[in-house]
Amino acid sequence: MYKIPLFDLNFDREEEKAVIKTLRSKWISTGPKTAEFEAKFSSLLNIKYSLALSNCTSALHLAMLLLNISKGDEVICPSLTFMATVNSIRYVNATPVFCDIKSYDDLTIDPEQIEKLITKKTKAIIVMHYAGFPCEMNKILQIAKKHKLYIVEDACHGPLSEYRGKKLGTIGDIGAFSFFSNKNISTGEGGMLVTNNIKFYERAKLLRSHGMTTLSYDRSKGHNSLYDVKELGYNFRIDDLRASIGIAQLNKLKKDLIKRAKIRESYITNLKEINSMIIPFLKNKEFVSNYIFTIILKNSDSEKRNIVRNYLASKGIQTSVHYIPVHKFGIYSAYKKYLPKTEYVGDNLITLPMYSSLTVEKIKYICDSIKEVLNKN
Repeated sequence: MYKIPLFDLNFDREEEKAVIKTLRSKWISTGPKTAEFEAKFSSLLNIKYSLALSNCTSALHLAMLLLNISKGDEVICPSLTFMATVNSIRYVNATPVFCDIKSYDDLTIDPEQIEKLITKKTKAIIVMHYAGFPCEMNKILQIAKKHKLYIVEDACHGPLSEYRGKKLGTIGDIGAFSFFSNKNISTGEGGMLVTNNIKFYERAKLLRSHGMTTLSYDRSKGHNSLYDVKELGYNFRIDDLRASIGIAQLNKLKKDLIKRAKIRESYITNLKEINSMIIPFLKNKEFVSNYIFTIILKNSDSEKRNIVRNYLASKGIQTSVHYIPVHKFGIYSAYKKYLPKTEYVGDNLITLPMYSSLTVEKIKYICDSIKEVLNKN
């Protein structure tokens, strides 16, 4: 066990009470709590439609289906992301076109590179708001409008993060959020698809539950006891148990994010004088979720990065790497591109502990340990 883990759940008795109340209601599958979760999420993001799902991967998969992306289409995407972002493109037999990041200071997708990658086959752009920091959406919107492309926002890192007054996930055509256990909103597994497009929303509701026109909860209340099946759908439903946890998490989200912002400030104060590393997004002035805190080693390679990580582990500090670039995985060898900035970051980035209960003393211990190992190497 690590003295300082990478993540820690922001759970207390509120989540316990929410689950017990739902259990006692005798309705635990998709039903009233799911609807309440969706409504609350829409209100917080100021968006018309939210659809709770089994996970963010299913939200991204549905996004591809809603946009009618299929074999022969190309979708421009980042490689510095979790593989689900790219897998969603392959689920519909389309072709992922990998794009580099802007810089070591900004790990989001590069708009200038996006435009250079557009072909007659390009149908959409998937952006991923890394660590909850916004992509340069105005430029990306301009590019999409010019070339008549859809935009899907993978906002799995960014609930309540903002870009010029708008919440991430609400700027493009469709947004996708994750509620995996280590995310800012944790329900174990779960996700949310958001959109302002009624046609996308209505079709997504069908596809979420086998293409059926009504849910079990509707029929249990005596409404629409018969149903039709309109499309070949999926079982992408979330259940009311997890939705009830999600509601409890949403109630404490803003307070949690404010604490995370202070933790980031403490990290920066302790690390900013170290010349052998880069702290990404130092120039950001937006309100963000601070899902993770990362550093990038300068003049380094994967071997040195591993020495640093192993030393921190020996001091009881858990770290990770967000992420191994997707284009370097064997399954994507046929789509490989040379992405120099992404590849350097993939070899030299370290994810440090980040959660709202992380103390100033522990942050200082982490930072002192980093200084120790860098001074030795």
